[in-house]
Amino acid sequence: MDRIIENLQVLGPVLATVWAVTILCVLVRPQRYFNSILLMVSLIVTMLFTAGFFEGDGIAYFLLTCFLIMMVALFLVPVFLIINGVQLLKRESLCLAHVLSLALGIFVGIGEIAAVAYVLGLSDFISLGDISPLLLLTVFTVFYFSFLVLSFVLYSVFIQIMPHLNNFNYIVIHGCGLAGGERPTKLLSNRIDKAIDVYRKCRVKPVIIPSGGQGADEKISEAQAMKNYLLEKGIPEEQILMEDRSTTTRENLIYSKQIIDGRDGKKKTALISSNYHIYRCLRLARDVGLKCTGIGADVALYYWPSALIREFIAVFLTKRFFFWAMAGYVLFIGPMIYIFLS
Repeated sequence: MDRIIENLQVLGPVLATVWAVTILCVLVRPQRYFNSILLMVSLIVTMLFTAGFFEGDGIAYFLLTCFLIMMVALFLVPVFLIINGVQLLKRESLCLAHVLSLALGIFVGIGEIAAVAYVLGLSDFISLGDISPLLLLTVFTVFYFSFLVLSFVLYSVFIQIMPHLNNFNYIVIHGCGLAGGERPTKLLSNRIDKAIDVYRKCRVKPVIIPSGGQGADEKISEAQAMKNYLLEKGIPEEQILMEDRSTTTRENLIYSKQIIDGRDGKKKTALISSNYHIYRCLRLARDVGLKCTGIGADVALYYWPSALIREFIAVFLTKRFFFWAMAGYVLFIGPMIYIFLS
């Protein structure tokens, strides 16, 4: 009993503070990737706090279980890539992008297995003299970037489950391709259905802004196709304002913001897109000065892993993210380089 009380007194306030800071940062600035690091820290503190309730060997067993869970989570990255690559090859055409998903999954999986084996000392079967520094660098590089992907995935899921108020003045729907050039695809109809769900939960009905221009292979604009769908679902026409000039996600936000800024009254905005796309949308919304709440629509499970990986790459290649990711990479591999050079 004394041990439990001591654990509550020592780590209890730390746990409460870390989670309070994490949730506050997510609510205030959900587009910051630093929040994903805070989330990982919160999970680690939670693990240590929970370990304090065990005694003797129970602590070691609990921490080992947590370690194994984390390893399983890391291995989900290559597993999802491999499964996704196979499914895409079966469901869609054979192309380089789909083959790369499968090949990348195999490569990352091998790298992670090698990294864990080395860290756990299972590599005693191989003397260090037989391991090339370049090979070890490759192994730990794979492990580091797998961790980045995992933190990105966990945070992308976390911001989806964060509660939000249903008192919006505007709902922006991000467009995507049309089926037959004039009908919403399943991906797009899921977004529209989510927007309708949010619309109906609002006490004072917001204005819906379907956002998307007309592609070269489309008969009408994506905004018009979404408006037609909304009208079929019983949304009054006066509650719909089309934005039909945009061709990119950034333009979706820029032109939608112009519509909102041109109207009087409150401007609390919900941003609707597929769940894998929300985090990047929020980052772009910050860049263009649009304050909003991101709400994700469901997508087919087989499509989600590949899409989320693409979103991670798009975010990773932004200047700020790339700088901090590479700075962390240097710190991560620095000790290994020092050992080999000394």
